[in-house]
Amino acid sequence: MLSDAEFEIVAREVKQRSGLVMTRELANSATLRLTPLARRENFGTVSELISAARIRPDGMLWNAIADMLVQSETRFFRDRALFERIRADILPAVIARRGGEPVRIWSAACSTGQEAYSLAMIVEELREQGANPAIDICASDFSERLIEKARTGLYTQFEVQRGLPIRKLVAHFEKAGDLWCIADRLRAAVRFERHNLLKHPGQLGQFDIVLCCHVLHSFDAAARADVTARIAETLAPGGVLLLGAGETYPEGAGGLTIENGIAVRPGAARRAA
Repeated sequence: MLSDAEFEIVAREVKQRSGLVMTRELANSATLRLTPLARRENFGTVSELISAARIRPDGMLWNAIADMLVQSETRFFRDRALFERIRADILPAVIARRGGEPVRIWSAACSTGQEAYSLAMIVEELREQGANPAIDICASDFSERLIEKARTGLYTQFEVQRGLPIRKLVAHFEKAGDLWCIADRLRAAVRFERHNLLKHPGQLGQFDIVLCCHVLHSFDAAARADVTARIAETLAPGGVLLLGAGETYPEGAGGLTIENGIAVRPGAARRAA
């Protein structure tokens, strides 16, 4: 287990890089998460890993430590009521407003990709019902480790059982040994990129729908407000920011207005010319 001094150092460095606020209760799990990294980097203990990170000038070890400590809790169709609202109301309304122009969706802090692929399934089902929307799904996460897993589209039996109905599993996955592989057509529908929510996301472009579910609670109040404001800047006029069940928007909501429990960027929605 990390000493108090080691934990304080790790917590400070991780917060600086990722925004994650680590409480002392995470010391045991931090040691477990960092042990494989210490072995991979040829250190005998996690303490040796931390000592090396403190003196290495390039910061690469700290980046690797932060990557290992970022949480990865997610599942398919998490917050089922939210996804049903996206399918039945939000997405059809955005498609109609766009008048045939592409709709852009961003799954921020996507972890291992289940949220983004859930969106891709919804889009495919809309097409099966006769709609033919042009939709671009971008998904990002701080952790390159999690992004790499998301890109593979490979999930364990446990992962697909969490939130994924059998009919969707059969329709959208194929067995690959002990794993399940999402269909190539859905994997091709999602673009995964590494992005730190503490940084400005301008390079990602402008979006009509942004999901930032179950991540803001990991930040302190100042970071929550800053991240929300940055995301708000990426929204097209009329675009929406969605949070997870039980989450609330930071005070001011980054200049967005709250309509029917959803944060919306004021202004006329973009339409085709």
